[in-house]
Order: sequence, then C-alpha cells, then structure tokens
Amino acid sequence: MNYFNFKKIGLGLVAVLIILQFIRPTKNNGWEKSDNDIAFTIEVPNNVQQILRTSCYDCHSNHTNYPWYTNIQPIGLWMQWHVNEGKEELNFAEFKNYKLKRQKHKLEEIVEQVNEHEMPLWSYTLIHTETKLSAEQMTVLTNWAKQAAEKIIVPTP
Repeated sequence: MNYFNFKKIGLGLVAVLIILQFIRPTKNNGWEKSDNDIAFTIEVPNNVQQILRTSCYDCHSNHTNYPWYTNIQPIGLWMQWHVNEGKEELNFAEFKNYKLKRQKHKLEEIVEQVNEHEMPLWSYTLIHTETKLSAEQMTVLTNWAKQAAEKIIVPTP
C-alpha cells in the first residue's frame, strides 16, 4: 500500500469518527428505584442493596451513571448497547412486573453468574474497579439470592 492510499484511509477514518460524534444514543436516565423495584417485591437487606447499587444497577436498572468518556463515540454507543442488553436480561427497577417463575429464575441466575465470575462484566470492572465483588460480597449476594428464590412459590398450572 502506498502513502497516498494510507493517507486516504486515515482521513476517511477521521471523518467517520467526527461524524460519529453527532450520534447520541438515548441515555438510561430513568429512576433507579421505582414502585416495581426489587426492594418493593422481596426483602433486600441494606448491605445487599448497596452491592446491587454499586455493582449492578448501572446496567440492570432504569438509571445509569454515565462517566464522561461515554460522550465520546463509539464508546457511548457501545456502552448504551451494554445497558440495553443488561436491562433486557434483568432490570431490578422492573422486577415486580416479572412473573413469579421469572423472578425465581432471575434470582437463581444471579447466583450462577456471580459464582462463575461472569457478573459484573470484566470489561466493566476493568475501568470501574469499585464494582468488583469481593469474596465476602459474592457470598452475601449469592446467599441472599438463594434464600429469596426459595421463598418464591411458583404456582403449578
């Protein structure tokens, strides 16, 4: 590849990055806690609620705290995609709207995901080190989720 082609490709990439700055995804700025919040559905002790707020709610609630760098595209688009995916999978702010079977299943998935170190995502904890769960926090969270799941009685059809 000659210098001229390299320069054209470079200028094209710069142009695309500049144009991307004008694309602004809709931000997840709803209320972190609503009437449908998990805390109004099942008992959530303060220590568990603190873990959920710190390590889960940015991607799994109706409110995300956006760091400054999410205003730079394509980072903001990537972040919003993650938030949308997270809310689709589990939204603590809408937990009361889930059917009992789904509530129970989501609590069981919390145990599985945390025990397998799949949540919070490593890519998120890389920058947001405060969201990493300690061994003690993992135990508190998984014990709570197990007990909460056991209390949910799913009616048989």
